[in-house]
Amino acid sequence: MNVSIINIGNELLIGQVVNSNAAMMSRKLIAAGIDVKEIAVIGDSADAISTTLRRLHRTSDAVIMTGGLGPTKDDITKQVLCDFYGSVLVENPEALANIQRIFDARGYELTPLNRRQAWVPECCTMINNVLGTAPAMWFESGTRRRKVVVSLPGVPFEAENLMDTEIIPRLKSYFQTGIIINKNILVQGIGESFLSDLIEPWETGLPQCMSLAYLPQAGMVKLRLTAKGDNHDELVNGVMREVKKLYLLAGQYIVGEDLETIPEAVARIFSMNALTLSTAESCTGGALASKLTALSGASKYFRGGVVAYSNDVKMDILGVRRETLESQGAVSEATVREMAEGIRSRTSSDYGVATSGVAGPTGGTDEKPVGTVWIAVAGPRGTETRLKKFGDDRLRTIERACNEVFSMLINQIKEREQ
Repeated sequence: MNVSIINIGNELLIGQVVNSNAAMMSRKLIAAGIDVKEIAVIGDSADAISTTLRRLHRTSDAVIMTGGLGPTKDDITKQVLCDFYGSVLVENPEALANIQRIFDARGYELTPLNRRQAWVPECCTMINNVLGTAPAMWFESGTRRRKVVVSLPGVPFEAENLMDTEIIPRLKSYFQTGIIINKNILVQGIGESFLSDLIEPWETGLPQCMSLAYLPQAGMVKLRLTAKGDNHDELVNGVMREVKKLYLLAGQYIVGEDLETIPEAVARIFSMNALTLSTAESCTGGALASKLTALSGASKYFRGGVVAYSNDVKMDILGVRRETLESQGAVSEATVREMAEGIRSRTSSDYGVATSGVAGPTGGTDEKPVGTVWIAVAGPRGTETRLKKFGDDRLRTIERACNEVFSMLINQIKEREQ
């Protein structure tokens, strides 16, 4: 089966609100073995809702809509659905009881305007939204080819709970769903086009049930291998065989599997090996520490970090020598080496990492243009340094510098284990 998604709201079109519902719904549907055919983002217009719904209803087994279910005048989804199915709005006692429960719990008086949220198309199956006042609605039609339309509230945590507890279980029960296996492989240290050339013989030889997608990020590429079929064990075994073949071609660039980000790969490796890590950052401004501590369980391996923008902090806290800064400058191999070794020593960590550079957009010179970054990783086997030129975009430079540090860490630990 396949599903199309319609996300409704002017705030989505103008970029005022990020459309997180689309990503959440797609992930959950794919994980359930349901193909996502199309995602449409439209404004609060009856014409746009009706036109988009009719088009996707013709080409999809199911359409899931979010938004436009509140009590205000711009919430018009229910009336469009009434017109679509030739139905009328009626007050649903169960929905009203749920709304009353929520208002009582919050100490609010239920107004006639809010009571309107209990009105749903007579032809639908009402699904209570235990986290909010706007109920979900399930519509069925067709005989030879059955069709489903689902309308959900646009509030992300309400929509996510309904997807998990109600919508996906109902879709799997109503339709015959297949099996979809996704395998994510993180690659770092090689550009997308060079990677494509390197693994072309493997990619062109993939079985017909498998496909490969390239998802480039700052300084790295995520490969997503997707397998579709009816036999779970056969698909899993097939994917494992193909991944082994991939390692023979690109193993030196692979930094992690079944992960969304490279910090997750670092976290897994450091936790598994009972290693500790500390950071000394200048141009990345704490981004390294932030990415690591954003992950649950970081306290097992992350000991601490210092953001050392001024030379005084580099000297007083990290132990960088004055003569190094005066002769080599803050953005130099010698300085970043002493920063990494200093943080490692002062925190008694297995590894210390450091960054110092010109993130921009100002501050560059002919000798050290914007985007110049020195990186150091100090570990049990010594200190590795690397000079990178990341371009003139500040945020991209910081992101790519972080990914480079994480990649160096992973590779050092790989070499340590060999």
